Parts: sequence; C-alpha cells; structure tokens
Amino acid sequence: METFDMSAKELLTTRRAVLAGSGVLALGGGAAAIFGAGGRAPVVAGTDTDNLVLKAGKTSAPLAGENAEVPVWGYNGSVPGPEIRIRQGQAFEAMLDNGLDEETTIHWHGVRVPNAMDGVPHLTQPPVEPRDSFRYAFTPQDAGTFWYHPHQRSFEQVGRGLYGPLIIEEADPPQVDRDLVWMLDDWRLNDQGQISGGFGSRHDAMMAGRIGNTITINGKPSAPLIARPNERIRLRLVNAANARIFGLDFGQLDPVVIALDGQPVEPHRLTDPLLLGPAMRADLIIDLNDPTEHSIRDVFYEGLEYDLSAVICKGEPIRGARLPEPAPLPSNPLPEPRLPSAKRHQILFGGGMMGMMSGDGGSMMSRNRSGSGMMEGRMGGSGMMSGGMMGWTVNGVSATGHVHDPIITVARGETLLLDMSNDTAWWHPIHLHGHSFRVLSRNGRPTRYREWQDTVLMAPQERVEIAFVADNPGDWMFHCHILEHQAAGMMATIRVN
Repeated sequence: METFDMSAKELLTTRRAVLAGSGVLALGGGAAAIFGAGGRAPVVAGTDTDNLVLKAGKTSAPLAGENAEVPVWGYNGSVPGPEIRIRQGQAFEAMLDNGLDEETTIHWHGVRVPNAMDGVPHLTQPPVEPRDSFRYAFTPQDAGTFWYHPHQRSFEQVGRGLYGPLIIEEADPPQVDRDLVWMLDDWRLNDQGQISGGFGSRHDAMMAGRIGNTITINGKPSAPLIARPNERIRLRLVNAANARIFGLDFGQLDPVVIALDGQPVEPHRLTDPLLLGPAMRADLIIDLNDPTEHSIRDVFYEGLEYDLSAVICKGEPIRGARLPEPAPLPSNPLPEPRLPSAKRHQILFGGGMMGMMSGDGGSMMSRNRSGSGMMEGRMGGSGMMSGGMMGWTVNGVSATGHVHDPIITVARGETLLLDMSNDTAWWHPIHLHGHSFRVLSRNGRPTRYREWQDTVLMAPQERVEIAFVADNPGDWMFHCHILEHQAAGMMATIRVN
C-alpha cells in the first residue's frame, strides 16, 4: 500500500520466519480451511438510535455456511451486531444490556469520545455486570468508518463475535450507487465445526496471536458481489479479527482509497496489496467497467493465499458512462500537530518469542495499580501466564490489567510526537484511544500521504513516527490490537490533563 514507507511487497517478505515460528502455516485444529463457500451476510439496515439497546449474549451464526450454525456471542442475536449509522454531529445514545455470564463493556473504536464513554474497564468505567446495563452517550465529531467491541477480556469476547460497525455519515457524502460494509474476521474451528477453546493460550499470546482457519465477511463465508457496468460502490472494510492481518490484492478492480481508519486521505489507487491489521479500516471507491469477474485475494500469509471474495459485473449498465474520478472527502475537525514545539517521546515495543526480547529481557517489570484484581492478563481462567511473567513490553514494562501509571503525562492542547520502534520479530497494530494521529515517517522516510489513523501497523524491526494534539482529557489506552498481545502486556496509558 502506498501509504507505507516500504512497499507492501517488501513488508510481506519479512514474515516468512515469523510464520514458521508461530505455527499458523498449519491452520489449527485439523479443520479444513473454509474460504469463500456459501453466501455473504447482508448488511443490516441503518439502526434507529433513539432507543438503541445493544444486548450482548449467546447466539449462533452460519460461519461455515447456511447449514452450519455455530454457537457464538453477538449483539442483538447477530454477528456482526447491528450496523449503526448516524450523522456527523448527531447526539448518540446506546444502552448496553449485558446478557453474558461475565462482565463486559463497549469501546467505540476510533471515535473521539469523552473519556467516561471509552469503555475501558476500571480505567474509564466499572465493567458492566451480568444482567446489568450501562448507557453510552456522545456526539461524534468525525465522519467515517468506525466499529464497536468489548474491552473486557476482549481476546475472547471479540474472538467469539462481539463486534459491530459504526458508520458516521458525512453531511455531504460522495455520490455512490451502494455503500457497503465488510467486517472481515477469522475463526478457529475444530473438527466438529465448533469454535475451538484455548482462548489466551501462551502460544498465541507470545507469537502471532489467535489466527483462525475460517474466514467470514459479515459473519458468513463470502459470496460473489454482483454489480452492473458503470456502477460505483463505496466499500468500507473493517478488520475485526483478533490477530489476522489481511493483505488484499484487488487485481484489475483498481479501487481508489479515500479514507483510512475513518479519516479522509488523498484519493489514490493501490499499487500494492492493501494491508489491514486488526482494528484497521479502509474506505474504497470501486468503479465497475465492462462485464467481467474479478477476484479479491488475501495474499498476506505466504503459501496460504486464497480468494477472499469475487465481484461479478454483468447486466445492463447502470448509467451511460463512468462517474468522474472521486473527489477528496471533507476533512474532519482534527487539530494539526505543531511539530516545531512537539513533546518528543521514544516508545520501544519489545518481547515475544524467537529470541527478540527487548531491553532488560527476562527481568521485565509488571505494571498494575488497579487494586481490583481484574487483570486481563489472567486470560479468563485459561491459565495463560497467570501468576507468571508477562511477555510483551512497552518501554521495558509489561502491563497487567487496564489501570496503571501513565508512560506519558501531557497538558491538554500540547502536541506529542511518538518515535516508536518495534524491537520484536512480530507485527503489531498499535492503537491509541481518544485521538487520531498523523503517520509522519517510516524508518526515517516521510510517508507520502501523512495519513491520519488511530491504529498503525508496524512491521518487525520497523520504526514509525506519529504526532497528534493531545486535546481530549483523560487516561487513554495505548496498545497493540492483536488482542492476545495486549492481554500479555503490550499496553500502556497516556494521560492528558
């Protein structure tokens, strides 16, 4: 993808040793990989948010096809949960009703919400007890593609299906014939076609994370997308997987990228596969031309490439000629970082297996001041590293739980420049709550688009500089969004006073 300093081809070649060590080359549990069979889930119609209730509970979904319902967790009985569409600047309220047998929360990923609405257990709110509820209310400043998911034991709650799309619409959206959301996910199914246990295993946490063997789009195996000549589609892609990185090759479709992580970017065509780490999003404009069939392939994992989906263009043209080239989306009201006066901080991500322990290696400290004992690092009773050493670090410290002393404290309105180094053999999508940031450089070379993002994918041994104005007060999570890495220590807090 052009927004990366290295080309996607160069980035993809760095992962061969990582895959060999992680075991993802054998698609777990002995189950056959299920790619592209069956139908694609229809996008749920825009939700009336006047009295919106999101009930988290157990349900089922046709992960392997219409005749293969699998027990999952979902919101309002579906995976993904309801597609919420609201207008930029529209006051929004939603009631979380917890129908699970354990605590939960909702985090509104990428949305610049007030700190009390951020859904981080113990840090911004008490976790919601079973059969209890919690009201979220905020007014979104930014238009774009966002999503919602729990932050309580997220490695399992998200991994079992608790997530949904949140679309905040522009006041003057671009002209398209269809606006589609694809929530991409993978699932680890066993030989019986059920979700495998072992959430939070040490192997997953210390290597590539929980990568599954079954791919879905909107909770179902993909089915071809049927379109007509001269049709224009806005395709909103959301990576909802725990750990899988998608590297999407669109072949001759030649889409135009118009937004990343919900934030507008200079429209540009892809010259390399589109890389989406967990939690990342991309908005594409796809113009169909002559009647033909196109494959969208996921080529990230070497030797495991597959057809994610197909787009079939057929029938009578929808209009007499193609629409003009897409114009840039209107900018969101993000304050521009003031780089000359920025407070510069070095961030070092370390840990993991394969001999890449950073800093003080085996003598890693552990950070936790919750006092509640609610440590996500315990991995929900799976035994993963409970009472033992955590494996991932931020500046040499491996965090437990969500509440700990901040690594950075900054006055509201100041610009932060984070010089981040990935001193590990693994990929890490690094997410900051409450803010979006500009990606300034990769390995010392300026990015072409200086794109705004809230989650930046770092390759092994890569250095990335980001900058943002710390204008949203509170304690904000800063962590790897491979959920097993987060639970095993790769998280910190940035405090804005």
